[in-house]
Amino acid sequence: MRPVSVWQWSPWGLLLCLLCSSCLGSPSPSTGPEKKAGSQGLRFRLAGFPRKPYEGRVEIQRAGEWGTICDDDFTLQAAHILCRELGFTEATGWTHSAKYGPGTGRIWLDNLSCSGTEQSVTECASRGWGNSDCTHDEDAGVICKDQRLPGFSDSNVIEARVRLKGGAHPGEGRVEVLKASTWGTVCDRKWDLHAASVVCRELGFGSAREALSGARMGQGMGAIHLSEVRCSGQELSLWKCPHKNITAEDCSHSQDAGVRCNLPYTGAETRETWYWDSGNITEVVMSGVRCTGTELSLDQCAHHGTHITCKRTGTRFTAGVICSETASDLLLHSALVQETAYIEDRPLHMLYCAAEENCLASSARSANWPYGHRRLLRFSSQIHNLGRADFRPKAGRHSWVWHECHGHYHSMDIFTHYDILTPNGTKVAEGHKASFCLEDTECQEDVSKRYECANFGEQGITVGCWDLYRHDIDCQWIDITDVKPGNYILQVVINPNFEVAESDFTNNAMKCNCKYDGHRIWVHNCHIGDAFSEEANRRFERYPGQTSNQII
Repeated sequence: MRPVSVWQWSPWGLLLCLLCSSCLGSPSPSTGPEKKAGSQGLRFRLAGFPRKPYEGRVEIQRAGEWGTICDDDFTLQAAHILCRELGFTEATGWTHSAKYGPGTGRIWLDNLSCSGTEQSVTECASRGWGNSDCTHDEDAGVICKDQRLPGFSDSNVIEARVRLKGGAHPGEGRVEVLKASTWGTVCDRKWDLHAASVVCRELGFGSAREALSGARMGQGMGAIHLSEVRCSGQELSLWKCPHKNITAEDCSHSQDAGVRCNLPYTGAETRETWYWDSGNITEVVMSGVRCTGTELSLDQCAHHGTHITCKRTGTRFTAGVICSETASDLLLHSALVQETAYIEDRPLHMLYCAAEENCLASSARSANWPYGHRRLLRFSSQIHNLGRADFRPKAGRHSWVWHECHGHYHSMDIFTHYDILTPNGTKVAEGHKASFCLEDTECQEDVSKRYECANFGEQGITVGCWDLYRHDIDCQWIDITDVKPGNYILQVVINPNFEVAESDFTNNAMKCNCKYDGHRIWVHNCHIGDAFSEEANRRFERYPGQTSNQII
């Protein structure tokens, strides 16, 4: 079992303004070498924000109480030891002065001094457990190498956290918990502030400000793991609270529970910016900005530094944002992809329009048209909007592009990417789908359709509705004519260019295992990219006989 992070930031789709938290859970136990006796009885975790899964404030649980480490005398050698305690191979850096935010509770270690060869942090010199003259403003953090120790024992790792999805601000969202390596939601029956506070503290926040019911943070998809959760408010994990295991008749996603947590002060308030009037702007001070979405300030993003490079230097070309409290959240129905996938050998004389829209592999250009055929992997795509706002094309109808060959408008040039990858991430085939008709094909019982493509109608996907691209329409495929037999990964990414704001982009990718023998294809284990724990995803991507499974 991997050591898990208490919570981490994820890139969110409300342009540069909105952030949301999520965390990784732990998979089922695995066999591995026993931990040294020195670290038995201790547990370790990474906490704080903003951060990635392999970095954060170091917290240690001793005698049932979580605490931090003071940064006095802290070194990279100490960080190496702690990263190994957390299941990583080594440290690449460390942080001081509570970079990931101040912790709470005890400060367990102070003046920690390690040589780097110790088997456990208990073998390092210090002032002794609980003996410190520091404040939490001096909490130490580590940055570990994103590489796991083989066979890492689960004896000192915290149990599976919970994560928040669909919120517009840090510390709010739909509650999701990990069970058997799969994420699922919590039913709102008997959901109250006590249970919500357990979730908030488990994520590294303070107590809960609100316990939300009725899917106020959007509906989830897939399993509902818990119902009738009753907490005293003192539990260390939501799983420690009495609860009822869910059955299909008990609850629906319209009853998904959510929380709003009390947050520590970070000094990162959003300031009002009037970007459309640049008359008072005298200079451009930043260019080449590249952010992951987890940063709290543009200064933390990669950029050109003091050397400003702009192709268009006038102040009227300065960047701006529009912030929103709500956004759409698109999710692909992964099971339908698996159920509908098949191979078709389609004659070239039936593919002229598809070739015009670049829906075939580049080798098709040199084919002997109109003779011969292309081998296509076809499947259906059913795309749900589970967010809190309708998904609308970025461009209005006046700028949609008419395609004469197919006889329709494109409201988005690229709506989905389809890729065939080797297990080590090499792309061997690709396809794409323009949104020629973005509409409400079907909706949940209590939701009315709003968008229909007929008669040059408005395009979009209403909250609670889905759009279906059937397997038998043009470009709903990947051209695999040049793909050799072997084991592959089928990947589908919705809204790949981030053209439309979404509250969560981490669930926009779907992956399937597929095996191709040159004549037939088997597609299996299709799932949304964030549906499983990180360790389960690693196992999914690893095929027998393959030495590298990293997907970029």
